[in-house]
Amino acid sequence: MARALRTLTQLMGWTCVAIGLFHVALGNAAIPGAGSAGATVDSWGRFMGAAFVGYGLAWLWAARQRPIPARAVRWLAGVFLLGGASRLLSLAVHGWPHWFQIALTVIELGLPPVFFWLADTEERAPRNDAETVPAGR
Repeated sequence: MARALRTLTQLMGWTCVAIGLFHVALGNAAIPGAGSAGATVDSWGRFMGAAFVGYGLAWLWAARQRPIPARAVRWLAGVFLLGGASRLLSLAVHGWPHWFQIALTVIELGLPPVFFWLADTEERAPRNDAETVPAGR
C-alpha cells in the first residue's frame, strides 16, 4: 500500500505539472470547447495553468518526503475534491459541459477517496532506518 501511495503521489504531481504547462502554453486551445472564449478567459486559463503547475509541484514535494506526510496528502486530495465539487456546481448552474470535462469530474471526485484511504500508509509502515554498526566496534 505504501508503494501505491508513493506511485500515485508522483503520478499526480507529474500529471498536474504537465497539464498546467499545457494550459500555460496553449491558453484557450487547451480547454475543449473554449477555443473562442476571448482574451479574458485565455488570460485566466493561463494563470490557472501556472497555479496548477504549483499544485503539481506540491504533490511532487510530498512524494519526495520519507515518509510521505499524510496531512499533506489529505490537504492536496481535498483541494482536488473541491475542484470536482466545483465542476458539479457549474453543472447545476450552467448545464452539461464538454464530455471531456465530465470525465475530469469523475476523476476529481473518484481519486481523492483513494488518497484519503492511502494517506497514512507510509507513516504507519515499519521503518528500517536503524543505523548499522560495522563489525568490531
